[in-house]
Amino acid sequence: MAPAADREGYWGPPTSTLEWCEENYAVSYYIAEFWNTVSNLIFILPPIYGAIQTYKDGLEKRYLAAYLCLTAVGLGSWCFHMTLKYEMQLLDELPMIYSCCVFVYCLYECFKYKNTVNYPLLFLLITYSFVVSIVSNFVSNTAFSPIMYGTLVSIIVLRSVYIVLWVYPWLRGLGYTSLTVFLMGFFLWNVDNIFCDKLRALREKMPPVVGAVTQFHAWWHILTGLGSYLHILL
Repeated sequence: MAPAADREGYWGPPTSTLEWCEENYAVSYYIAEFWNTVSNLIFILPPIYGAIQTYKDGLEKRYLAAYLCLTAVGLGSWCFHMTLKYEMQLLDELPMIYSCCVFVYCLYECFKYKNTVNYPLLFLLITYSFVVSIVSNFVSNTAFSPIMYGTLVSIIVLRSVYIVLWVYPWLRGLGYTSLTVFLMGFFLWNVDNIFCDKLRALREKMPPVVGAVTQFHAWWHILTGLGSYLHILL
């Protein structure tokens, strides 16, 4: 990942196992990665609106949980990128696991009778979340959480493709749009990791506002936040 902090800031030296390509404390003394932090608003504001509409429309609580979990992802990511502390890193990574578990539950319960609960699936997902939470506290391997997250995302994608291909084909537009937006974010996330040194060198030659456009981890937040919101609508 990115090298150590370029400047000293309010939260002190980073203790997280990950750092991203954005220059630390380059914009604000109080925010370690400014653009990676504020870009999380896409995870916070739209889902809050969605949760309010879900409550007003009297939909089932699982949809309300999906929106609120997405908001929790945004808040956790905000705290992580603002501080670059290990505790806040867990607050970022674990809600991603929890929200995906809620998404899996919603997708596998979309054909059920209203106001019923699939207790075996619920128990399985809660156990999965519990095990990941415990192991994350004792394992500093940076690949563990991404693997656990990627496993859930793969299940979500496969289930969603099945639904839009064979069950509700009129939802293909929304389903494919959600997936495409998410994959675009994943592509930019990889670009940010692989070409970090070149991106940093490029930003040094550009005005700060223009250079902000090359903060591809922030774009990952924006695109995956939008893709996740569209997926809940699906």
